[in-house]
Amino acid sequence: MTSERNFLSRTNVLLVVGALVAPWLLCQIWILTSAGDEPFETMPQCETNSMNCAHLGGGSDFRMDELSLTIEAPIEEVQANLDDFIESNNGDVLVEGDDENGSYIHFVVRTSFWRFPDDVAVSLTVIDVDTTQIELHSQSRLGQGDLGVNPERLETLHASLVA
Repeated sequence: MTSERNFLSRTNVLLVVGALVAPWLLCQIWILTSAGDEPFETMPQCETNSMNCAHLGGGSDFRMDELSLTIEAPIEEVQANLDDFIESNNGDVLVEGDDENGSYIHFVVRTSFWRFPDDVAVSLTVIDVDTTQIELHSQSRLGQGDLGVNPERLETLHASLVA
């Protein structure tokens, strides 16, 4: 009788846990099937009525406060700060390119609990030996809005690049 109660108790616990985890798993399946990686080879722009995108620089500031586009640091230092940002945010690099004038990178970061993918693109351009110009873009792949996540991400990224 006691072993039967223990079995029923464990079964009930497993059923409750399964019922709580099932919506998250279903959401993850939906995200994986709906939001595949599409690499950006060039800097994207935000649509004029978008609420899930933010852009800074390139003459196309969108949903961003005025931040300096010029960093008083060599491109190698700014690139190292960008690499640190990508690593600390568990970013997955999709496109990376360098030439004598600068570099471009497109990477994906995911929100913490629901794991929604957001695309981030960064362009670094050499102005002179000790000066780098930046252009930043962040957009959510899914949904109509981002609850301010993309502008906040670009502010954090900007602070990381300037550091």
